[in-house]
Amino acid sequence: MLAILLAFTCSVWGTIVDAALLHEPAVSAADPPNEPPVAGPELLKYTPEQIEKAYEGRRIPEAVSMYLVIARGGQLDGTAGWFHPAASRFSFEWLAGHQKADPQQPLTRDHFMGQERIFEQLDRDHDGSLTGFDLDWSDSNPWVRQSYMVNRIFRRMESDGDGLLTADELNAWFGKLSRDGQPIRFEQFRDALVPPGSGFSPGDMPSKEVLINGFLAGEIGSLQEGPGLNDSAPDFTVRAISGGDTVKLSDRLGKRPLVLVFGNFTCGPFRSMYPTVEAVWNRQKEHADFLFVYVREAHPTDGWAMKSNEKAGVLVSQPRTFEERQLVAEQCVAKLKPSIPFYVDDIADTAGNLWSAMPARLYVIDSQGKVAWKSGRGPFGFKPEEMEQALLMLRLEESGAK
Repeated sequence: MLAILLAFTCSVWGTIVDAALLHEPAVSAADPPNEPPVAGPELLKYTPEQIEKAYEGRRIPEAVSMYLVIARGGQLDGTAGWFHPAASRFSFEWLAGHQKADPQQPLTRDHFMGQERIFEQLDRDHDGSLTGFDLDWSDSNPWVRQSYMVNRIFRRMESDGDGLLTADELNAWFGKLSRDGQPIRFEQFRDALVPPGSGFSPGDMPSKEVLINGFLAGEIGSLQEGPGLNDSAPDFTVRAISGGDTVKLSDRLGKRPLVLVFGNFTCGPFRSMYPTVEAVWNRQKEHADFLFVYVREAHPTDGWAMKSNEKAGVLVSQPRTFEERQLVAEQCVAKLKPSIPFYVDDIADTAGNLWSAMPARLYVIDSQGKVAWKSGRGPFGFKPEEMEQALLMLRLEESGAK
């Protein structure tokens, strides 16, 4: 068994992992790693306890944290420690300092030094004042936790997978649940939207084997960390969806803030939230540049396939060539109709890995080419409204936005 494990390399991500390897560590508890194991096949050689011991006193990388949850039988739950929170240059304390206000007191509209539109976007609860609650997007925030559930409900009603819920879709959903147009009871409504058990829609819940395979393949998250807060933006070159023009990230930096949007067609939560990205773009396009980079599929038919994708007509296998990825990206464009400049990562996932972008992620880069804000890993960390707040505070930092 040890020989089999040692034969794994990053070049064979996506290979089906024998079920026995998922439950039996190849190294006994008496043989802990000499150094913290890196994210990848090496992790399968050790128990979660050995891995945590090896990282004692050090920060556990995001991908290793993901593996530890999977290895212990965890599912895709943003509150289970699977995803690290966003990294931000900004906070309510920062905002209060910028506004010369008391951080222990709400910041009212009358005392806000900036545009009315900026105040309104920062005032998440619309109560006419800014507090730490308005800027708190952590999993411990009750409003954020409820938002996760609302997103699941939204996706069960929104049937065609374009992130826009129509009256026809609502009526069709009600028609399926109701008998002959009769009113529905609370428990019928609840059970249709929140199935008992895991909370996954029927046919979406993954096995441990599927999660391990998706982890090693870089489908449910890149194995790399990506740039950290205030790091210089690592450069990459991506190609336009038409296959012609290329763009180099460094050529887009240094003029004004830049928002990087990473996503893929088969990630249902990404599709459901992308229209919000478009709304942010419409509000902020005069003040910042936006760039969309299409990355590796999260839920291909030959990986963690989801029944909910099948119902939405999203059925694609993992592309093996750039041309295949291009074709899938064209399906994504046809479905989501993005206005943001749209580019496709190469089949080696150069940009996706460099920026730890899979399955979806957002970044705000300042005018000096440094990371001002980095979202948590999608799907739970992909929060366009949090991104917009960071962008607004960056505008305040860089120019006063008076």
